[in-house]
Amino acid sequence: MRYAYHLMPPLAMLLILGLADHASSTEAPAACLPDQASALLQLKRSFNATIGDYPAAFRSWVAGADCCHWDGVRCGGADGRVTSLDLSHRDLQASSGLDDALFSLTSLEYLDLSSNDFSKSKLPATGFEKLTGLTHLDLSNTNFAGLVPAGIGRLTSLNYLDLSTTFFVEGLDDKYSITYYYSDTMAQLSEPSLETLLANLTNLEELRLGMVMVNMSSNYGTARWCDAMARSSPKLRVISMPYCSLSGPICHSLSALRSLSVIELHYNHLSGPVPEFLAALPSLSVLQLSNNMFEGVFPPIIFQHEKLTTINLTKNLGISGNLPTSFSGDSSLQSLSVSNTNFSGTIPGSISNLRSLKELALGASGFSGVLPSSIGKLKSLSLLEVSGLELVGSIPSWISNLTSLTVLKFFSCGLSGPIPASIGNLKKLTKLALYNCHFSGVIAPQILNLTHLQYLLLHSNNLVGTVELSSYSKMQNLSALNLSNNKLVVMDGENSSSVVSYPNIILLRLASCSISSFPNILRHLHEITFLDLSYNQIQGAIPQWAWKTLNLGFALFNLSHNKFTSIGSHPLLPVYIEFFDLSFNNIEGVIPIPKEGSVTLDYSNNRFSSLPLNFSTYLTNTVLFKASNNSISGNIPPSICDGIKSLQLIDLSNNNLTGLIPSCLMEDADALQVLSLKDNHLTGELPDNIKEGCALSALDFSGNSIQGQLPRSLVACRNLEILDIGNNKISDSFPCWMSKLPQLQVLVLKSNKFIGQILDPSYTGGGNNCQFTKLQFADMSSNNLSGTLPEEWFKMLKSMIMDTCDNDMLMREQHLYYRGKMQSYQFTAGISYKGSGLTISKTLRTLVLIDVSNNAFHGRIPRSIGELVLLRALNMSHNALTGPIPVQFANLKQLELLDLSSNELSGEIL
Repeated sequence: MRYAYHLMPPLAMLLILGLADHASSTEAPAACLPDQASALLQLKRSFNATIGDYPAAFRSWVAGADCCHWDGVRCGGADGRVTSLDLSHRDLQASSGLDDALFSLTSLEYLDLSSNDFSKSKLPATGFEKLTGLTHLDLSNTNFAGLVPAGIGRLTSLNYLDLSTTFFVEGLDDKYSITYYYSDTMAQLSEPSLETLLANLTNLEELRLGMVMVNMSSNYGTARWCDAMARSSPKLRVISMPYCSLSGPICHSLSALRSLSVIELHYNHLSGPVPEFLAALPSLSVLQLSNNMFEGVFPPIIFQHEKLTTINLTKNLGISGNLPTSFSGDSSLQSLSVSNTNFSGTIPGSISNLRSLKELALGASGFSGVLPSSIGKLKSLSLLEVSGLELVGSIPSWISNLTSLTVLKFFSCGLSGPIPASIGNLKKLTKLALYNCHFSGVIAPQILNLTHLQYLLLHSNNLVGTVELSSYSKMQNLSALNLSNNKLVVMDGENSSSVVSYPNIILLRLASCSISSFPNILRHLHEITFLDLSYNQIQGAIPQWAWKTLNLGFALFNLSHNKFTSIGSHPLLPVYIEFFDLSFNNIEGVIPIPKEGSVTLDYSNNRFSSLPLNFSTYLTNTVLFKASNNSISGNIPPSICDGIKSLQLIDLSNNNLTGLIPSCLMEDADALQVLSLKDNHLTGELPDNIKEGCALSALDFSGNSIQGQLPRSLVACRNLEILDIGNNKISDSFPCWMSKLPQLQVLVLKSNKFIGQILDPSYTGGGNNCQFTKLQFADMSSNNLSGTLPEEWFKMLKSMIMDTCDNDMLMREQHLYYRGKMQSYQFTAGISYKGSGLTISKTLRTLVLIDVSNNAFHGRIPRSIGELVLLRALNMSHNALTGPIPVQFANLKQLELLDLSSNELSGEIL
């Protein structure tokens, strides 16, 4: 091999030597210091070597090698110290938490451990404060629990902080949704003081705390969370705090954060108006305020902000407003949502000026008029939601022009007519929701060609025809199918028993679909977790194969309002069922219990005869237990006391129960809110050792044989609104002492053995003035009460004199909450009218009643009754009242029922 040599001129040689000298004087990156490598290797050992991307993440992490060249590691300067560590999105798992070795890397400026699993361990209470140079800290989706360490609040150089947990709420239909989290198991961090956390973070630009539970009870006040941000972190560009339990309004101090570009505050409890100053933030691009409690008129000027790409106001029922008549062509809007708000008016044709629009959600019942055809020009739309009770016409033909649509939703609207077959040409659709409108005709077969469809919701319309469930086997991506409440006849169809490929349907709702037999197709739907077959004509037993096939557990299992006669299984069902409804059938025998647990159990209106042995063992997480209107006999087992720790409602009314009421149902009622045992054969006395903290709001023991006195310890139940002990054998005096219950609205004492006067001096002394401030339904009929009816007592019934914001005519349903969802329970009341019983089976919202009939009252009718202008029913019959009917009764404009019969009244009827 030959080499060519060239002599270098002396001047060039000198220049190169000079450059070499200069290079040697510049500090070259040093090798990783041993203590830094040691700390990293210790951190590596804290992760499980068999989970996630462990081999790839740590392939280069070899002892003896320069750690500054390891994957995810960077060093700065010439001292060999680690300044950047990025192990994000590796799906690593550390069962014992974050290793303290991390805090030996005191030169760290960038730390990202996001999207790894630290197994619900707590973040170290100390250590973060050592990382004084940290500017970027990302611990998102790491499954840490407990408090945010105070040391993070001391990192004065931080400009990026992310402690969030990603969540995504997927609506299966209009009632049910699934919340997805990054991890299968989800823990939450909590921050005891947002003010303290931010106090020293003066350089912070991005704050992401999604799903961190922020305590708003500090001295700064619930409405002052934004003041803490504005005062401490003036450089903020991003505020992302969904699901953080924030409350109060968006305060004006945020207007000082002139760099704000992203505001994400969805899934909180924020209230008050959406402030107009948001339109003046020059860089604002994302305004995400959905799922809050905002109210008032939305400032129209915000729609004109040219840099906004997202405006999302979804699920703020108190927000009203109108869309601008003229949208600017310079708008950058890509996503606009006012669904489930109180927006109204017409949808302007100028909406087609929003040329960048990809998501348009106009699902507000107040929209009216005709849908503008200009929407058909928005060819980039991937989502279109429209609602409006006053919208007119049919589904417009221009819908077929929107070929980029993945979601098409018309709901709660005034549109009518058939569902056009041309929708079958929207091949990218993954969600088609056309419900609660007036659509009619048959379901176009072309819809079955939408092979990417995941959600098909056509419920609550006027659709007709026969539907074969087997035909939906073509839609292999289908997850949710709801055909309920139409005029359809749903059948299995051909091949329902054969081994064909069915989609993995999660939700199937076929209420009121004229189904006469248990759908055989369910044999093939192994992923189903929401099943609603209510209001059909299914007879006989639930098939045994159903319990063997459908064994993954259910979020909803509703077979109510059918003609089932048997559960078709051992009473201990081998499943978990969150919401289990068998009500209004003809099922006999022992009540079945999901042995894996349940939240709501409704067995009412059947023919069940007994409770299973030790059934309370399986009620550990149950919130509502309803078994009214059955034939259950025997005693209420004392073992029920073991299962009431989470129970909020127990309804065993209208059965054949005997014996005593277990004392725990009243004495240990720190969770129980509603207890109804009416119309049984219970005996003995009511328990009288009720403890402070009693949560009871409604008690109904009417129609039994209970004796003794009313328990005085009931005054511990400060939330009690309804007490009905009618039709028993209670021997007591009129309970003025119950006026200490500040929320009492319904008091039914009828058909017992109460004696004495209403205002007996012997028990109205000591400051007890018998003033029932919220009482609106008072029935003391058919007792042995005597004396005169006192003028002053009727004057104290303030809630019958005027309607106020406080009482809001509170004869209402009892509202219970589970996972943020309201569960309602309706009470009925029986009143006497013309000697016959009359049952009021409504929410009693407008019924204000006084019934003192069938007692031994004498003297004049009090004139003060004429001041009770909200009275709807007044029964004073079968007493010994004398004198005239007070002229003040002319003031009772709301009165619908007046019975003064069988008294000794005189004078004229004016």
